Amino acid sequence: MTLMQVSSYAAGTWIAPGGGARRIDSAITGQPLAEAGNDALDVQAMLAYARDIGGPALRALTFHDRARMLKALAQALSDHKQALYDLSYDTGATRKDHQFDIDGGIGTMFVFASKGRREMPDGQVYLDGEVEQLSRNGTFLGQHICTPLQGVAIHINAYNFPVWGMLEKLAPTLLAGVPAIVKPATASCYVTEQAVRIMLDTGILPDGALQLVSGGLGGMLDHLGAQDVVSFTGSATTALQLRQTPAIMRNAVRFVAEQDSLNASILAPDAVPGSPEFDLFITEAHREMTTKAGQKCTAIRRILAPEPHTRTVIEALSARLAAITIGDPRLEATDMGALISTAQKADVLAKADLIAQEADRVFGDPNGHVGAFLSPLLFHCPDPDRAGRVHDTEAFGPVSTIMGYRDLEHAVELANRGGGSLVTSLITNDPAVATHVVQGCAAWNGRIYINNRQSMQDSTGHGAPLPHMVHGGPGRAGGGEELGGVRGVKHYMQRTAIQAAPEILSAIGKTWMPGAPEVTGPAHPFTRRFDDLDIGETLHTASREVTLQDIEHFAQFTGDTFYAHMDDAAAKRNPFFPGRVAHGYLLLSFAAGLFVHPDEGPVLANTGLDSLRFMQPVSAGDSIKVRLSVKQKTRRNAEYGEVRWHVTLTNQKDETVAAYELLTMNAC
Repeated sequence: MTLMQVSSYAAGTWIAPGGGARRIDSAITGQPLAEAGNDALDVQAMLAYARDIGGPALRALTFHDRARMLKALAQALSDHKQALYDLSYDTGATRKDHQFDIDGGIGTMFVFASKGRREMPDGQVYLDGEVEQLSRNGTFLGQHICTPLQGVAIHINAYNFPVWGMLEKLAPTLLAGVPAIVKPATASCYVTEQAVRIMLDTGILPDGALQLVSGGLGGMLDHLGAQDVVSFTGSATTALQLRQTPAIMRNAVRFVAEQDSLNASILAPDAVPGSPEFDLFITEAHREMTTKAGQKCTAIRRILAPEPHTRTVIEALSARLAAITIGDPRLEATDMGALISTAQKADVLAKADLIAQEADRVFGDPNGHVGAFLSPLLFHCPDPDRAGRVHDTEAFGPVSTIMGYRDLEHAVELANRGGGSLVTSLITNDPAVATHVVQGCAAWNGRIYINNRQSMQDSTGHGAPLPHMVHGGPGRAGGGEELGGVRGVKHYMQRTAIQAAPEILSAIGKTWMPGAPEVTGPAHPFTRRFDDLDIGETLHTASREVTLQDIEHFAQFTGDTFYAHMDDAAAKRNPFFPGRVAHGYLLLSFAAGLFVHPDEGPVLANTGLDSLRFMQPVSAGDSIKVRLSVKQKTRRNAEYGEVRWHVTLTNQKDETVAAYELLTMNAC
């Protein structure tokens, strides 16, 4: 039988397996399937290729350029995902499992592409937070910025998600502008290799942006420096070994770990048998035990139920588990496939034996299937307070332990005994219960998933990390963070505090701020196209007096007859007003009337208003004028872009009475 040759992609060249190659067996048949690994990889050349070629090429792109690149890569993977499905079956994964791994990974890449376009600038510097005024007169300011690290990201991934595990790290890394060297677990690296080939074959990625190690890393970690990042997913033991690499400690290399996690799911006291929440709880527990044959870092390992309902939970969950079909994952009728290997099955059974020292097996036969196939094993721990193994032993397979709790405080205590988890779920329809559990458990969890009858149809499930939300957890879970939208991108960037004059900060961030020079355009800015507008281009309007008749007309016309606008005596009793004052929204309307150009032109739509503040009341007889400045420009497509305008309203004394940011879509 000819074995599949799983290659590495190093310094621009595909390198076949060589010395030190390992054999990979099919999880379905146990027969030899492939070989991967080559001890002769030049790891220093790979690092140099990433740092010297890939990094500069990525950093030369804007965030939007990189986001478009991610979208194109995700589309290419989507177009070829059947090839990934066909390979992934041999990992033991069913067609439904592919939805979590392959489809989930592609979806994650699409989300980061979208967030990059919507939430990040069309530039190379990300502004982190608001400007800080460091001097009284505003001539010396502070701004936090984020820029790409100038090293390489080493992604060391687990075997259970050969596609999602790569893409959920790769997407924010590339969006940040950092090249990556991906090292998948050898047991399933043939699936990752195919995904990498699909992406490289598009020609979209700059040279050096992505490399692949199929097999061992060799001494690569010994050559890392302060600009590099290691992102690891796997066991706590391996994470500890890697953290102790002298170069990582000596050079303060960023190390992100996602490791062992004894996740819990809590059935709330209100979720009694027969309720929608009880049925949902059983569905969630069943799904987490059987999806990917329980080989998920987010799977439910500890099932917490009120003591009076523990037996009912055991019976209901056992009935659901008894109905599943275990077998060849390529068959449509199969509900649960195999573990990744017979070695992994042996490890799961060894951990199950440890759990069995404190808990009774109430469902499943550890000897009921041959090869890497394994029945779900459900245990019941009668005394979780005295137990230790059920709270610190993760059997990474279809194994879970049910335990009863006396009251909600006891449930929180048991959940936290996991020592830090990626996720704890709570099934409840009681907001008070949810609040109590969140306050008690949040510090020990990276994510808390709460579900009930209202959200059950649209929810994504206990075990599904989403690219929008943080994935990671404290303590035993590794203490790291991944995903979380733009937060995940910033893990591959350096936050730097910049202190300078407004003109300097405006130039660095390509965002105008008060105090920076203003530019006078050749015509009204609303008559100028997106591409023609300059950052800082400013219009100063004429003044308009606000009369008592204006205030009363606006009140009657809108129905806003709040006493501060209509009752002088009452307004004077208010500590904020000298008497009757103009409506804030009247001022905004007058401001628009002062700066809007009436003719058809490149301004297509007013799409929003941000950061509105009213600083000073305006009384009848006062006058207002407007300063309208181009603060920031973001191209949305070839036809139009978003212009963010800084708008300031001042009175006849040049005191600021209101300020806000106006958003318009302008034709390019």
